Amino acid sequence: MTVDPATLEVYERAAAVYEANRPPRFSERADALASPIDGPVLDAGCGTGAYLPALGASAVGLDASMSMLDLARPADRPLVCGDLGRLPFRRGSIAGVWARNSFVHVPHAELPLVLAELHLALPVGAPVTASFIAGPDDRYVADDDLPGRNFWRWSDDHLVDVFVGAGFDDVTVDGDRPRFVSAQRARSLPDTVGPGMRLLVCGLNPSLHAADAGIGFVTPGNRFWPAALEVGLASVDRDPMHAARHHGLGMTDLAKRATTRADELDPDEYRDGLARVDRMCGRLRPAAVCMVGLAGWRVAVDRKATAGWQDRTLGGRPVYVMPSTSGLNAHSTQADLTAHLRAAISTN
Repeated sequence: MTVDPATLEVYERAAAVYEANRPPRFSERADALASPIDGPVLDAGCGTGAYLPALGASAVGLDASMSMLDLARPADRPLVCGDLGRLPFRRGSIAGVWARNSFVHVPHAELPLVLAELHLALPVGAPVTASFIAGPDDRYVADDDLPGRNFWRWSDDHLVDVFVGAGFDDVTVDGDRPRFVSAQRARSLPDTVGPGMRLLVCGLNPSLHAADAGIGFVTPGNRFWPAALEVGLASVDRDPMHAARHHGLGMTDLAKRATTRADELDPDEYRDGLARVDRMCGRLRPAAVCMVGLAGWRVAVDRKATAGWQDRTLGGRPVYVMPSTSGLNAHSTQADLTAHLRAAISTN
């Protein structure tokens, strides 16, 4: 369960207290999100359903607490008991997302996978509005009328990094208490990263095919996934979420913008992306980072770099650079690429 069990237990026990003391203060904002949308709007963490009427007739409520959902039933909208980190919706089936006071209970390291789930459930261009608690990147425990709940606070820069990494663009942060993040689902790949990564694999940027499939290195001729399966970084072919959750394989890209060819990117996109990955590594502390493809590293860091361990670290984590796994790279065999990936996990 993504929301920590202690917080969920409080909501199960005291849903009526929550409903009585927390009227919907941002209905106009919810209505502004939903009004232009033609399709179902997900109230992610709908609680007692206070915002469902403002989200329109096609709104769908999701919450992990059955006690909260029991109080949401008078809103007369479809309700789902489920986990923010395991959304039970088809790809592209949700036209927009409202999340008020739900992501505040998600630990920092787990939010990227939650947003990756949202990314997959949304079509390109779909809007998201979510509230957060501003402050230093820390956790605190409530001592109010619902004591014992865990909250995570976020700095603005951290929030923007996580949303950009999750494949959203036009990311803005505004408001005081709470802070609201507004963004749109981009034609990109979401990061599949989290705590305890054995290896963070970083590609150059998503191809349009990979972005549309929702899977990095997806083309049949790409040799990344056969290598990952052989070295034990995956047990299900071309399933980055499964690999992240069960094998500690994190995946990201230097640049998040999807293109037909990597040479369509400006060098500054690689450098800006490297700074984001550097900050991510400092926060999530993977055992090591593996850059797939020398081109991006040469542009952003060292134009004379060769494959292998690098002098430069990212977030204090060691970096291994390996050749491209594309089928167009005739200089590297499958055995070569597998050996490189095995070397990258040799620090484990």
